[in-house]
Amino acid sequence: MPTSLRLAPELKPRLEEIFRGAEIPEDWGCSLDDFICAVDRSVGVRFRDSQASVREISAYLGTLHFQDLALSHSCAAGNSGAWDYFVAKFRAELYRAARAIAGDSVGRDLADSLYAELYGLESREGRRRSLFDYFHGRSKLGTWLRAILAQRHVDEFRRTRRTESLDDPENEASDSTQAQPAAGGDPERSHYLVLLQTVLTTALAGLAPRDRLRLAYYYVDDLTLAQIGRILGEHEATVSRKLERVRRELRKNVDGELRNEKRLSEAQVRLCYEYAQQEWPFDLTRALSSKE
Repeated sequence: MPTSLRLAPELKPRLEEIFRGAEIPEDWGCSLDDFICAVDRSVGVRFRDSQASVREISAYLGTLHFQDLALSHSCAAGNSGAWDYFVAKFRAELYRAARAIAGDSVGRDLADSLYAELYGLESREGRRRSLFDYFHGRSKLGTWLRAILAQRHVDEFRRTRRTESLDDPENEASDSTQAQPAAGGDPERSHYLVLLQTVLTTALAGLAPRDRLRLAYYYVDDLTLAQIGRILGEHEATVSRKLERVRRELRKNVDGELRNEKRLSEAQVRLCYEYAQQEWPFDLTRALSSKE
């Protein structure tokens, strides 16, 4: 039972057809072999903890964003044509997302630092290490980039909070219980988002494996209700109904945790959701990656 396309040569004709249909520009320098290598790596990551059949791999292929995957692969390899396309398409979007996440004063630096990681300033064994190596086509490239921006901002926020708590041990506790919105923008925005991410991750981990599986197919793999139904052997309406039940359960658990454990007021809970809705900053891939 193969876990890699290299062990499933019967899939090569389909991959050749997908490659032609992806309309990958020639100046990206992405050959068929390069394309198969990128898809193979994605398959390896998706099924790294299990033995997958050809049928399961084939179903997974139907969920991938192939042109984005080819673009990331070519950018990671340093192809100038691919980089020109990436900058033209995503630069403005990245700056907008960074400003929404971190504010005008910090947003540009956040986006610029991400560019450095994407290009790959460090090298190993003569090859640049690019953040693109961690994109596997399971979401749209723009969605993945926004999630990375948000995670970098959260990481920096946590690092800063730890440093501040060493100087003033009472500061962190008082901030978490007395955070109040400020006129003209909330300086505790990142704090609220960190709280929401922590609580949401815990709530996701507490779901039944099959419920987490449905969420992963819908929100991470971007499958339609009909596709999920075919994989799980359920009617499309059943998938929809069960997804709605899980969403209600999650909302109830997250609300309760924010109010009872994190001691947030009703207004502060609303702020958590409002900030997340303005620019969804969380990458749920890791939280939902343990599917069954």
